Amino acid sequence: MRDTRSDGELLRAIAADGDRRAFEELYRRYAPWLLARMRSRCADHGVVDDVVQETFLAVWRGTARYREEGDVAGWLWRIGSRRLIDVLRGDGARGRLRQTLSRLRHRDEASAEERVLAGVEHGDLAGALIRLSPELRAVLQATVIDGLTTREAAVLLGIPPGTVKTRALRARKQLREALA
Repeated sequence: MRDTRSDGELLRAIAADGDRRAFEELYRRYAPWLLARMRSRCADHGVVDDVVQETFLAVWRGTARYREEGDVAGWLWRIGSRRLIDVLRGDGARGRLRQTLSRLRHRDEASAEERVLAGVEHGDLAGALIRLSPELRAVLQATVIDGLTTREAAVLLGIPPGTVKTRALRARKQLREALA
């Protein structure tokens, strides 16, 4: 029998009472959707399965707290996507991030990312992004928005690192031209 409680009621029951039926219903409602969405972002199904399980374990254990702001699917996606990025980055990610940020701070020329962000305010970013091929948009999503390294993006997208680099260069060039 299906539980007819709202998502918020299910989450409150899980948090307050450790209601197993509520948890099972939440899992039935959202796990297939989360698996499908994660699998579109990562070619390694084993990693995705683990990340989805960890996402729901965080809900069960109460380490992920829902504040009743926004929808439950978006909240679960944020938890899962952060966990996926953490898994793909592995150890040493903070060190690589610090190095990258320190290199960017000392550059005089604006990066493609900075130009894109400027285009948000002054240009037609949405139109420029729509005109990119899906392959180029996926690489931008992984490397710019998700902040993954080339190697991490290659694993996520299931393509060679050289292809990630090539597509990233093409995407940045096309965006610079569209937003200039």
